[in-house]
Amino acid sequence: MYKRPQRRPNSVLERPQRVLDTQKRMQRWWRTLTAFGSRPLRASIWLYKPLLWRIKGRDKAYRKLSESELDQQIKTVQQSLLRFGLTNALTVEVFALVREVAGRELGMWHFDSQLLGGLAILHGNIGQMQTGEGKTLTATLPVAAAALAGIPTHVVTVNDYLTERDAQLMLPVYQRLGLSVGVVIQGLDLNERKQEYARDIVYCTNNELAFDYLKDAIALEQHSDALHLHALRSLPSHRSELLDSLMLRGLHFAVVDEADGVFMDEAITPLVISGDSAPNPDQQQLYLQAFEIGQMLQLDVDFMIRLPSKQIEFTPLGEENIERQTQGLGALWQARLRRLELVKQALTALHLFIRDKHYLVDEGKVVIIDEHTGRRMPDRTWEQGLHQLIEIKEQCELSDPRVTLASISFQNFFRFYHHLSGMTGTADEVKSEFWRVYELPVVDVPTHKASQRRQFRPTILRTEQQKWQCVVSKIKQFREQGERPILVGTQSLKDSESLSQLLLARGIEHQVLNARQDESEAEIVKLAGLASKITIATSMAGRGTDIKLDSQVEAQGGLHVMVTGLHDSSRVDRQLEGRCARQGDRGSVEFILSLEEELITAKWAKLLALINLIPMPNSLKSKLLFNGIRQCQKRIERQQDQSRKQLLKHDEQQQEVLSFSQNQV
Repeated sequence: MYKRPQRRPNSVLERPQRVLDTQKRMQRWWRTLTAFGSRPLRASIWLYKPLLWRIKGRDKAYRKLSESELDQQIKTVQQSLLRFGLTNALTVEVFALVREVAGRELGMWHFDSQLLGGLAILHGNIGQMQTGEGKTLTATLPVAAAALAGIPTHVVTVNDYLTERDAQLMLPVYQRLGLSVGVVIQGLDLNERKQEYARDIVYCTNNELAFDYLKDAIALEQHSDALHLHALRSLPSHRSELLDSLMLRGLHFAVVDEADGVFMDEAITPLVISGDSAPNPDQQQLYLQAFEIGQMLQLDVDFMIRLPSKQIEFTPLGEENIERQTQGLGALWQARLRRLELVKQALTALHLFIRDKHYLVDEGKVVIIDEHTGRRMPDRTWEQGLHQLIEIKEQCELSDPRVTLASISFQNFFRFYHHLSGMTGTADEVKSEFWRVYELPVVDVPTHKASQRRQFRPTILRTEQQKWQCVVSKIKQFREQGERPILVGTQSLKDSESLSQLLLARGIEHQVLNARQDESEAEIVKLAGLASKITIATSMAGRGTDIKLDSQVEAQGGLHVMVTGLHDSSRVDRQLEGRCARQGDRGSVEFILSLEEELITAKWAKLLALINLIPMPNSLKSKLLFNGIRQCQKRIERQQDQSRKQLLKHDEQQQEVLSFSQNQV
């Protein structure tokens, strides 16, 4: 088998990345104006139809090749790609080649929809492919094409499980093509990471990739541009050894799976590398004092909580009480803004961060739960004392303060790639933002088979208690009617465990998937499609997992999904809906909600309560109530969009300051 020898880029191209200058930002301002208007040509799926027909036209010729002839063709195509790059003619050839290799090595020939998705991704788009359409196999087309052309390629996924799984599944294809594959996950040391990043194709998580980029940036200090790197390489000193220790070879070509989750949901989470600092008894005492003061303040008297934005505002009386209670506590409490900010953080820990929803306590330590995936985030901590205040709240040992060494946002990081693209099943709601921020059009890829998903009428109950009793009753009803499996999606770990207790009280067997069982996720999801199986899951089961159905289950109607609460983003709900009726299978979805959902604002709560009292047909009432709750969800989505805009603006202002400072040196 032919294998291209490994080599590092030359010194001038060491650690290349895209430059984000003022001109590029002005182009994005223009994209903001055009985000809701006409889309660029490359966003049309019809643009790729002629290439699809040409790829399929090469199918018969490739099927006739013997194994040795196919290996020789791999060498020939790779040499042409290295010489001429990814021209249209060579794109057709390499896609047909990868399709044939996948068919022979995995028994899976790419469908037309997957070929179209691969073409859209290769041309720098977000390929919107519905859940279950085979995005993992689709990614092999643009990824292998770029790697065969000599471009270091990153395949970015959202967690370690998917990273290892996808790389292992597609490894036979890449090996037959003569390409090496690296996998970067938690637990690797520096030398192991260097070895993995040196390979042709690297599967990695967005967190590991961005943190490794920051670590390299810290090592390089101010020597990050090509001229500096070239000068350092030519000097026979420890500086040249420093360059050899870098992990990444630059930001060349990236395909991001679940792109909306990475680019949007994770956008407002800053990536921070912190260093240990000595324990600070004065700072710990400050947090203890702030927590005690927060406990003495009264809601609606001293402070208000603005929902659903979750903002804390002090009343004039509250400010007076805080000033009075902090007299004599020391100089750190004398500044008004600092005083109020400390107490606000304490109130945030007390009232806005809920155990078993935003975090869990494991072996005396506070562990953050990712709100979008439901997974643990053991390596992350909240900033500005919030983590320590929650530790005080849960009576855990206080962790040492951390010093920020480097930080970046995902919005900034991924825009540094020379070629960026991605795929997801839920891009409709954020199409304009993909274009405005990342210059990525969304291409709608048609499904391989028509969807057979049935949408049941939503059920809206008055109280949360009534909602959960309704869920239990419907589960019992389904079990009496047949052997269809049921997936119940909950918003939080706490909700999943509360529902589990209700089912246990009724003697109903089931399995639970949340942050406490994240290590068993693959096994739990594997069983979720078996006959009569009932699975309660947070949004962990919403991304990257594939529920296989028994044959008798398909005959009875497939998997039934119950959505018991709307998330802050409708895209997360759609991911959960997409667990059923995959690739033309049968399945159904049902929303069971209450008028006490957390995202419902006070004004909408009054209006929905009034609608609930008006006599009208149940079908019409359910529709009106459901649409009202959706409006509250859309309001939160607009607020999140504004938060991302503000973060991007802050990042750019910070970059301008840094650029000005460097130019003055």
